[in-house]
Amino acid sequence: MKKLRLLIAGIASILAFSVLGSFASADDHAMVRIIHASPDAPAVDVYVNGEATVENAEFKAATDYMNLPAGTHEVEIYAAGTMGEADPVIATDLTIEAGMSYTVAAINTVENLELSVTTDDNMIAEGQSKIRVGHFSPDAPAVNVGLIDGDDAFSGAEFKAVTDYMTLDAGTYDLEVRTADGGEQVLDLSGTMLEENKVYSVYAINTVDSIEILLLEDNTMMPSEMPQTGMGGASQSNGMNSWALIAGLLVVGAAAVGVRRFAAQK
Repeated sequence: MKKLRLLIAGIASILAFSVLGSFASADDHAMVRIIHASPDAPAVDVYVNGEATVENAEFKAATDYMNLPAGTHEVEIYAAGTMGEADPVIATDLTIEAGMSYTVAAINTVENLELSVTTDDNMIAEGQSKIRVGHFSPDAPAVNVGLIDGDDAFSGAEFKAVTDYMTLDAGTYDLEVRTADGGEQVLDLSGTMLEENKVYSVYAINTVDSIEILLLEDNTMMPSEMPQTGMGGASQSNGMNSWALIAGLLVVGAAAVGVRRFAAQK
């Protein structure tokens, strides 16, 4: 009987350590989203490490954040439905770090298709909003973004550039995109509303004669020290993992005490 109890206690300890290990490995991930920003490219399929991750994504499509293990991944982009029949239009390696968020955009014309990879910063001060601008219009000149009849918030952004984030008070702003050389209005963004505790990315896409804005909400979060992104958010999963960690430690401790007691009684 004592041997049976000792065996049960040992198994419990092993299981507890296994639970802790699984939660630790769950934190070894990054968040990645994908944008189709090539104006003349067809719908595409995106494969990561040989598996379909995004299918039939058309121009202007943007995924939610997806959870991927940290490390280096093989990324291949095909015209939709052509995997196995044609070569990928893009094949490259993507290296991502644990705890980070990334935006991967297919940009430029189809003949010169390339990936833009940027790191997303979803941290935000309580009651504030945050915004950045990406220039993904392949034939448009350098642009400034600022208040109509006011100062520039972002200046000299050329094709492929993604600006740093700017922190602003939540509110409604009359913004415009204008040429860096001459200040001619390219896009009227009057009434742009920035809500508190949210992070935004504004991408200028399409060709210069049809330029338009793709506005993405990077993050909706309650103010905290950890960002919340994508499918449930980092701050939510970290909270769950913390409770699981505590529970696991309690199980480990109980199992260890049980092992010592049963060993002593033997």
